[in-house]
Amino acid sequence: MLRRSVIAIVGLGAAVLAAPLSAQTAWPSRPVRIVVPTGPGSSLDLIVRAMSDKLGARWGQPVVIENKPGAGGMLGMDIVAKAGDGHTLGIGFNGPVAFAPFLYRKMPYDPARDLVPVVMTTSQPNVLAVNADKVPGKTVAEFVTWAKAQGPKLNYSSLGNGSSAHLTMELFLAEAGLTATHIPFNGSPPAAMAVAQGEADATFMVAPALLAHVRNNKVRMLAVSSAQRPDSLKELPTLASAGYPNVESLAWNGLFASPGTPDAVVARINADVNDMLQDAAVKALLDAQGLTAVGGSAADFKRTIDGEVKRWGPVISRLGIKLD
Repeated sequence: MLRRSVIAIVGLGAAVLAAPLSAQTAWPSRPVRIVVPTGPGSSLDLIVRAMSDKLGARWGQPVVIENKPGAGGMLGMDIVAKAGDGHTLGIGFNGPVAFAPFLYRKMPYDPARDLVPVVMTTSQPNVLAVNADKVPGKTVAEFVTWAKAQGPKLNYSSLGNGSSAHLTMELFLAEAGLTATHIPFNGSPPAAMAVAQGEADATFMVAPALLAHVRNNKVRMLAVSSAQRPDSLKELPTLASAGYPNVESLAWNGLFASPGTPDAVVARINADVNDMLQDAAVKALLDAQGLTAVGGSAADFKRTIDGEVKRWGPVISRLGIKLD
């Protein structure tokens, strides 16, 4: 009888220790960590910081932001995939979520299995931008003419291997009949700076990191990669109208959790972030940076990711891009 009691007590203790987060009375029960897989000052960093204080106040726990750039965003997303604590989120984007399985022979996580889509935060077009001093062209056609004359000297920067910026440029080069050397960086701020300083001739990326250099007349924006232009970029033509209808891409991002995060917690984070995206101050900050708030359900976000996988997988295979 005593032996049975001991076994029962031990079993109960093990059950308590192994109890899923859903068995807890409240979430969050400790600080919430949001991993940003790009550096400070990037658009992903800006999005999270725009919401963090308000989310922390709503949740009654601090929101701790941790920048972990590297490996095209995979370094940070791997932390999220393996966290398993119910209190770690990550803001992911196209590259390490939808593109990486087609680009890398080996990944430290499986995006479809190890990352739980929670909510899309923003989606915006990439912008084709060039160094304003080196590149004389003020239109896409003029840039292509100049680029062809450069031959093997042409180069471009991106915010990382396998990013939407990288793949959009490779697709554009293929469509325009150009070749160029790729210079990858960890995040958009250094990639934009490379263009501003003339280290790189051109780039594709979202507008926020470019705007200061545009105002300083160091960078010139030529076109957007979306079918529709956001209000903040109405003065730019689309690549389709410039003669490249196949070069269409959006740089989306959103929050992910690790496997095992209860549905109720995912639903709560989703609802709270949707509210934040409609907050006047947050929306004004995002709008000023050319970032279009999206929101929607977790299921909506998953459908977007699935669509990107189906669309870009064949494109990556056709372009023959492989990364180590």
